[in-house]
Amino acid sequence: MPTRILIVRTSSLGDLVHMLPAITDIARHVPDAQIDWVVEEAFAEIPSWHPAVNEVITVAHRRWRKAWWSAQVRAERRALRERLRSAQYDIVLDMQALLKSAWLVRQARGKRHGLDWRSAREPLASLFYDVRHRVEFWQPAVIRQRKLAGLTFGYQHAGLPDFGLQSFVRQAGQAADPVHDVPSEGLNAMELPRLHHVDADRGYAVIMPSASRDDKLWPEDDWRAVFRRLLDAGCSLKLLAGNEQEAERARLLVAGMEDVEVMPRMDLSSVARLLAGSRLMVGLDSGLTHLSAALGRPTIGIYRASTPVRTPLVGSNYTASLGDRGASPSREAVMASVEQALAAH
Repeated sequence: MPTRILIVRTSSLGDLVHMLPAITDIARHVPDAQIDWVVEEAFAEIPSWHPAVNEVITVAHRRWRKAWWSAQVRAERRALRERLRSAQYDIVLDMQALLKSAWLVRQARGKRHGLDWRSAREPLASLFYDVRHRVEFWQPAVIRQRKLAGLTFGYQHAGLPDFGLQSFVRQAGQAADPVHDVPSEGLNAMELPRLHHVDADRGYAVIMPSASRDDKLWPEDDWRAVFRRLLDAGCSLKLLAGNEQEAERARLLVAGMEDVEVMPRMDLSSVARLLAGSRLMVGLDSGLTHLSAALGRPTIGIYRASTPVRTPLVGSNYTASLGDRGASPSREAVMASVEQALAAH
């Protein structure tokens, strides 16, 4: 019989990315693990990327709280409760340790595990678990999640984190080969060299210069200095934005520059494919910047309103987590990291 496991971690984007190595660890150490994952509907793509996840169960707290007692929301909450009660799990693991995640854990059937009073972000959540684990709070999030999973299932995690995102890396490698899966019939000797000479040779850089909060923003002149260096290195620029206001800011930042593009809104899988094929990424501390690092791309994160102590960039390639809460990184520090990221490629 498989070991049926329910993981509860609903948001946010970066936190879900940090979860992925723990899922890899569980799959490696628990024989015949069958893993279901409860996640906020806006981020449902992320658990589906991991090959060890069996079923993604969506919750809609962000949407529901706007009309909690409406007939539609009550019906959706009831359907979720019935879905959670319909399965008998061996382990129900809350990897978020908030009251909203504990509320979900209590609706599921199985032995409930989570963080103890001193470890949980919201200590009251620990009262809803059958088994509580101590995981020191001020540790990088990836390590913290791997430790919690190891304590729950009785193993010691080891080795570099594996985010389980190899499918995106393979797709990016195929896209970089211009004759991959192209039939040779009809190609003459002059066409083949032309097909092999593509932009993949010079690459593109992905930039995330915007944020929903002004205290996260980095000075515009500093961004433009980074852009000019990347363009000089032969990189085209692809700028990401979360909404129209951020897109307008991005357009103003690159006004008058050539070989730049402000990308339209895309689903998360499309963004992941874009990141996986990039030469490097420079971004504010955001979930997409953490996703870039997890995909193994050279990645530079600019921290101004948060600390990299708990959420540094983690990945298999060059990463730099620059700045801290209330302490913006200098242009010189970012430019030095850009040089290292270009060399890492």
